[in-house]
Amino acid sequence: MQVFLVGGAVRDELLGLAVKDRDWVVVGSSPKEMSALGFAPVGKDFPVFLHPKTHEEFALARTERKSAPGYHGFTFHASPDVTLEEDLARRDLTINAMAQSESGTLIDPFGGANDLKAKVFRHVSPAFQEDPVRVLRLARFAARFADFTLAKETLELAKNMVQAQEIEALVPERVWSEVAKGLMEPTPSRLFEVLMDCGAFAVLCPQLIALQSEPLHKEVFFQSLNAAASASSALDIRFALCFYPYQTRALSASEAQSLCDALKAPSHCKDLALLLLQLSQALLPIQTLNAKETLQWIESLDGLRRPARLKQALAACSIAAHCAAHEKLSGSLSAFSKAFDHMLNVDTKQLSALALQKGLQGTAVGEFLHQSRLAALEHFLTTDAQDQGERPRI
Repeated sequence: MQVFLVGGAVRDELLGLAVKDRDWVVVGSSPKEMSALGFAPVGKDFPVFLHPKTHEEFALARTERKSAPGYHGFTFHASPDVTLEEDLARRDLTINAMAQSESGTLIDPFGGANDLKAKVFRHVSPAFQEDPVRVLRLARFAARFADFTLAKETLELAKNMVQAQEIEALVPERVWSEVAKGLMEPTPSRLFEVLMDCGAFAVLCPQLIALQSEPLHKEVFFQSLNAAASASSALDIRFALCFYPYQTRALSASEAQSLCDALKAPSHCKDLALLLLQLSQALLPIQTLNAKETLQWIESLDGLRRPARLKQALAACSIAAHCAAHEKLSGSLSAFSKAFDHMLNVDTKQLSALALQKGLQGTAVGEFLHQSRLAALEHFLTTDAQDQGERPRI
């Protein structure tokens, strides 16, 4: 029985990066022996065990064979006679197919260390094209290691997989998992760049296909994603930026809804994406807003009931508008944000108490609150305009 550190931990250690998770491969053992040593089995499709103390994953060395379309279509074989090199051969990229012995010796049968130095993503073997998830992983790694390039032959394999409709066999949940991880990498634009280069973008995000054929708009889209990453923005903001109207024809609400549903985006991401689309399309063509229109938009966007959500949409929209050099929209967003912040400072409880003192009931209370907010907003806009030496407007 031999134990080897494998995969990402070896790669990151060679790159001088902090190692977050350690995965191990066990050669020459069996499920019975692992259990006898106190390891807890967790794998369903193949033998994976948790260390009794560290709870790190230890997998028996295994091989795999393609048996059906899609990423589920594999037959695994694990036995004491499977070698370490056979186990490494089934992995996706050479930089992920290295191992380290317990004494610290590097085992690198496929040249992963050289590819790390050259900063190249290269597939281990033609078996790369048997698993469509690897296209998504390739794009995700590109988003993580922005200075790496794709080997020409690896890109060709990815294109072949798209043409063979392997991407269409992926379940939405797995697609979302990889897309979400890629969006949270340091350079999320490369996630979509790689997907566009191999043709998978058109399959996974057909509603956004116009971005691929409009280089200037695509570049602004990429800049927005990377700006959000630089600002350490949350996942929902990064995802929402995909829905800003960069291209000549903006998405319709139904198209945006369809894309969110197809990707199985969680509700908080979907809600913010749809809100950003609504917000940008509302403010983009508008030159000025008076107090009444401003309050109507705040209420229609559910800003008074869910202020944090609208603030996120404003932040995301501002990032995209700045990158797109939409100066008028940037100005409108800034003014709208200031007015919204002022609305949030209006003491609703005090106004409600005042309404009760006046003997108001039912819908009359709501109307009183609305008119009070409108008066406060008008006063704010007037005062702000005077400070700026301008007439009241947004």
